[in-house]
Amino acid sequence: MYEDRQSLHGKQHNACGVLKYIDLSLRAGIVYVCIYNSIFSFLKFPKQDHYISSKMHLHNLIATSLAATLVSAQNNSTVATYRNPVLWEDLADLDVFRVNDTYYYSADSFMLSPGAPILRSYDLVNWQFIGHSVPTLDFGDVEAYSLEDGQQAYVRGIWASSMRYRPSNGRFYWIGCVDFNQSYVYSSSDPAGEWTQTGQMDTCYYDCGLLFDDDDTPYVAYGNTNISIATLNSDLTAEVSTTSIFNGTFYIEGSRLYNINGTYYVLTTQPASREWTLKSENGIFGPYEIEVLADRPPSPTPGDGYPHQGGIVDTPDGDWYYMPFIDDYPAGRVPALVPIYFDSGGWPRLYSNDSVTVPNAYPTTPVFLPTDTLYGFDNFSGPSLGPQWEWNHNPNTSAYSFAEDGGLILDTATVTSDLFRARNTLTHRTLGPESYATIELDISNMQPGDKAGLALFRDSMAYIGIQDGIICLQRNLSLGAGWETLSDGFEEASVAIPNATVPTGYGDSSDQNVWLRLHANVAPSSDKLGTFYYSFDGHDFTQLGTGYEMNTTYFFFLGYRYGIFNFATEELGGSVTVKSFDMVPGSP
Repeated sequence: MYEDRQSLHGKQHNACGVLKYIDLSLRAGIVYVCIYNSIFSFLKFPKQDHYISSKMHLHNLIATSLAATLVSAQNNSTVATYRNPVLWEDLADLDVFRVNDTYYYSADSFMLSPGAPILRSYDLVNWQFIGHSVPTLDFGDVEAYSLEDGQQAYVRGIWASSMRYRPSNGRFYWIGCVDFNQSYVYSSSDPAGEWTQTGQMDTCYYDCGLLFDDDDTPYVAYGNTNISIATLNSDLTAEVSTTSIFNGTFYIEGSRLYNINGTYYVLTTQPASREWTLKSENGIFGPYEIEVLADRPPSPTPGDGYPHQGGIVDTPDGDWYYMPFIDDYPAGRVPALVPIYFDSGGWPRLYSNDSVTVPNAYPTTPVFLPTDTLYGFDNFSGPSLGPQWEWNHNPNTSAYSFAEDGGLILDTATVTSDLFRARNTLTHRTLGPESYATIELDISNMQPGDKAGLALFRDSMAYIGIQDGIICLQRNLSLGAGWETLSDGFEEASVAIPNATVPTGYGDSSDQNVWLRLHANVAPSSDKLGTFYYSFDGHDFTQLGTGYEMNTTYFFFLGYRYGIFNFATEELGGSVTVKSFDMVPGSP
């Protein structure tokens, strides 16, 4: 079920005779590619049985190497290096681990559904989304997590959590505390498959790290400042005991628990600047000593925060890496990767405090993956959404479907004038340093008062929408105290759809498509503008209104997202079909 990459690595050709020079760089939002001779015969995609042989695959090669650089060296060898961030998307509170030669990555998701996204990699640099550990936010407070009865769950839900593989039964487990109240356990035999809730405990294992020890006993490290380790029963449904292992003199959180050759480590973070290591050579319950692993290391992108709060992972060859995230708003919190070593005292160390800012050698032979879960074209062919998509709160599953010839049908699911309260808003992470997304909407089944469009989605946002034959730019929507709606914004600009009929779009019934586009410049040192466009033919786009400046505060935690919405302001019954979503790195 889990592919062994060793055979693939053994088959990859030496590139010295065909690769003269490739420079793939998106550091400034531009792709530079210099190609001499044929370069495609030495790389292989893991799902294909043939070697890359044509330039049609260049897009995937570039796309999956966003921060990577391949440089040919002397003496008929090839050195592969990468730059941080390894993936410029919002994937915070990460947990990373290896099963054989496959790496898995779990992240937070707060009130988005499904929750706890999972990514997979074979080289720690190139990643793809494969699923979610929490299929629906079934946490007791059903109305809030589903935007029902006037309730909401913004900034609640899935915070820092943990995912691990259990060799004794071949299953994957996810555990996390929700609402500072209870901890939930989900499990699956296939991380890309179906997950089910298998446990619920009346203890909040805050910012927890899961470990299945050598004797198969499950342990969870958790807490803030006072760090504890709980022993769980075999099926992770109850706590056997808990032991306080460290009382800090300063605030720490984000525990990750490891047993490395009989020495126990708990990685913790001092937000948002340092990573600390707790170490015990006297068993899992200590006593523990503490030393710093990363002390305010410089960031690779101007204007963002310090790399911190992450995990460590080894390669099959025994090399170790530290994977933190970086506060990189307005995009969110993005992952970095740096090599580490263990000193003579058994402490993990950075080779240099500047390790995050410089090119580093690939941990292993690069394995480039398809990019369609990171960005690209999606025509919503069904029967389900791809793992890159998450709804704002639990969706009304009866209010969306897939068209027979492709396209996502969004029925209106809420009567409101407030996008923050509209159910079934579908979100996708933005990509740094900049990207743009285009949706094609069939608006022929809209009803009077319906509003559908594309949002720059966060606690302070703007959107371009269609209502009653008019395209409008709504800006300055915001959440306030308690994450209740402070303002549903104001209309800055509008334009009539040619030959518009009210309420059903323009033209005749067979040609009522409108294209909406949003360019998001999310680099912290940029202008941080979201710019909106529209088109009536899918080719010529016109900007509507002025650019919207994204905020960079961290209180909402999640970064800006593309949000596709359709809600009613008068009565339910209308729908739109999202015929496609196309997300492209760079600017239009």
